[in-house]
Amino acid sequence: MTQRSKTFRRRLSQLGPVIGLVAVYGFFVVLGPDSFASIRTLETIARQTAIVGTAALGMTLVIVLGGIDLSVGSVVAMTSVVVALTLNAGAGPVPAILAAMAAGALTGFLSGKLITRLKVAPFIVTLGMLLLVRGAAKGLGNEQKVDAPLTWLVEILSTLAPERRWMIVPAGVWLLAGLAVSTAFLLRYTRLGAHIFAIGSSESTARLCGVPVERVKVIVYTLSGALAGITGVLQFSRLTVGDPTVAVGLELDVIAAVVIGGGSLSGGEGTVTGTLVGAFIMTVIRAGTSQMGLPNWVQEIVTGTIIVVAVAMDRWRHRRQEASA
Repeated sequence: MTQRSKTFRRRLSQLGPVIGLVAVYGFFVVLGPDSFASIRTLETIARQTAIVGTAALGMTLVIVLGGIDLSVGSVVAMTSVVVALTLNAGAGPVPAILAAMAAGALTGFLSGKLITRLKVAPFIVTLGMLLLVRGAAKGLGNEQKVDAPLTWLVEILSTLAPERRWMIVPAGVWLLAGLAVSTAFLLRYTRLGAHIFAIGSSESTARLCGVPVERVKVIVYTLSGALAGITGVLQFSRLTVGDPTVAVGLELDVIAAVVIGGGSLSGGEGTVTGTLVGAFIMTVIRAGTSQMGLPNWVQEIVTGTIIVVAVAMDRWRHRRQEASA
């Protein structure tokens, strides 16, 4: 294969998620209701993407590292309850946000410690944390939704009022953009980012090169937990209550977003831009199937199919790379 062919294939692979997003959106514009192409629907998609995308940023770090985190949805539910309880205790919005981030970071820290200390597969550890944290969320909320006093937190993802149209999109979407830039900077320009890619590409080689593998893993899972905590704040803003039963299956959307965006479940590959595109694809599909009146079980089948196809394409891409090496 010539160098020009390799360059073309690489660029096509990078543009693949964007092409997919355009194709999916165009599909629903043509076959869906006329309202799907409206500005209001686009704003709704952006608001929903803020939740999936923020959690997916943390998952990007984890997957590039070569790990997985199945506890994301449970952490989001728990931290939404933490926000409500903190507000009910008389604290303001800022302490509530910090409490949610701290709770999420603590969960990620525990997952990282268990993975590194016990040498247990991330899949098993985070599967256990999924159940543990979900149970903790239900216990904190007494197995019911937790109401909280109204503050400016409920406006983070609310529909823009006429006097706030100058913002174009809600504050939560701008928050996602800021976090995305920060995460991309971390991955591309910091020593920690280089270590994350090194461990994901070959943990044994990274260890021989002096990379503190265990410490990096704990940091990555802690950061992922903190981002899940911020997602819990966004979820609270959307629902205006703390709900211990919310975000069931969110981890699947998040993992799918990363893989669709070019991340590899084998580790060592992934970009923030690709993850955001993948998150938009997931939310466009959910919004489109919902507006077309398709039942929830059809949406779940579509989501599952996307995940299987994305993973299959990831493995096919790796086999092609190994064959051409």
